[in-house]
Amino acid sequence: MTDPDPIYPTTTGPLREGERVTMSDAKGRRHSVKLRAGGVFHTTKGGINHDDLIGGPEGVTATSVGGDQFLVFRPLLHDIMVSMPREAAVIYPKDAAHILMQTDIFPGARVLEAGVGSGALTLALLRALGPTGRLWSYERRPEFAEVARKNVGAFYGSEPDHWEVRLGDLAEVIGPEEVDRAILDMLAPWDCIDAVAERLVPGGVLCCYVATTTQLGRVADTLRTHGGFTEPVLKEYTGRDWHAEGLAIRPGHATSGHTGFLLFSRRLAPGHTPPRKKRRPAPGAYGPDYTGPRPPWVEQRPSPAEPETPHER
Repeated sequence: MTDPDPIYPTTTGPLREGERVTMSDAKGRRHSVKLRAGGVFHTTKGGINHDDLIGGPEGVTATSVGGDQFLVFRPLLHDIMVSMPREAAVIYPKDAAHILMQTDIFPGARVLEAGVGSGALTLALLRALGPTGRLWSYERRPEFAEVARKNVGAFYGSEPDHWEVRLGDLAEVIGPEEVDRAILDMLAPWDCIDAVAERLVPGGVLCCYVATTTQLGRVADTLRTHGGFTEPVLKEYTGRDWHAEGLAIRPGHATSGHTGFLLFSRRLAPGHTPPRKKRRPAPGAYGPDYTGPRPPWVEQRPSPAEPETPHER
């Protein structure tokens, strides 16, 4: 895999030589073009000279020699996240946006990210927490970490000083630093709950991103069994395009369905536990076929032969 070309996604003002632009035709087809002096973007109906774009504003309509027209814009973070080179699957923008909002990533935050993958969420986190924050990204597989390094370096021009990549299993190599937020994108996040709980400050937010309902249930019950976190909130987000033209208003053909499940919970202060749940689990939820972690309040429920107290009815 070749190194991605440097881009300057936070730049405004006139287009510069060396940065990338996205050129879109009337059918919505998009082309990523690196501007260079003397360069030409070739189309089926002639070329467009890069020199006609360099030094001018973005948001212009460029016309080829044969009359094809293209809109010219700098790529947005959304565009980069879905098109970057990858070895591992990325967290898509719709999920990344909810992670940033529901974990309340703020400038100056100290954030732990485990499962850096190809670096898509890393880009969004680094931008949100700013140069005064700190991001530690953990990754088991060196080849994934290398792709993430290249993508982040391409986005910023170099690796940001407030970002550090650490190789190895999180539960084994987690650093001593306290963190305000922890985001786990891994196969078995329940294996790391104890380690993360020791680093996450009281009131800190934990987010787990998993692909299957089995993983979702396992990590939720692990948090309940741990006792040092609030009742987890479980989410799934989908998106749907719409078409609106005159009286023709209908759902679009493009949709963004299931990509993953999100779990959010907050760290309690040492020595404190969440209030005992009053709602009974569904019949059989923790029956003989269940082999996962068993929350302590489940054991406190009366057996069918025992009478219920009034407040449990």
